[in-house]
Amino acid sequence: MPAQTPKTTKTGEKKKSTRQLTGVELTVHVAKLIHKVSFKQRAPRAVKEIKKLATQRFKTSDVRLEPKLNKHIWSKGIKGCPTRIRVKMQRKRNEDEDAKEKFYTLVSHVPVPTFTGLLTASSFD
Repeated sequence: MPAQTPKTTKTGEKKKSTRQLTGVELTVHVAKLIHKVSFKQRAPRAVKEIKKLATQRFKTSDVRLEPKLNKHIWSKGIKGCPTRIRVKMQRKRNEDEDAKEKFYTLVSHVPVPTFTGLLTASSFD
C-alpha cells in the first residue's frame, strides 16, 4: 500500500482544510499548570493558563471566560484551586464591528461528578 501524500494543488501548494474546529470539550489539569506558583498567585495564574490554552488551540487572542468558570476556579480561594476542570471552548463570531478580530473564544465550565474515563470531544463546522 503506497504512502498517502498531502493534498496539493497544481502549483504544489498544500490545500487548506475547509473544516474548522468550532468547539471542544476537554479536561484541564490545573494542578500541572500552577505547580510551583506561590499561594497568592495560584487562582489568577490558573485563569491566565486556561486563556493561554484556548489561544493556542483556537488561534484567537480574544478569549473570554464565563463567570461560572471564574467562580469555580476561585471557589476554594486564591490558593486552593481545583486540581482539574472540565471546560468547553467554542469559537464564536464577534458581533462588534470595531473588533480587531472576526472571532473570539468562549470558555465555559462543564460540571462533572468524576473525571475518570473522560476524553476530549471536538465538534467541526
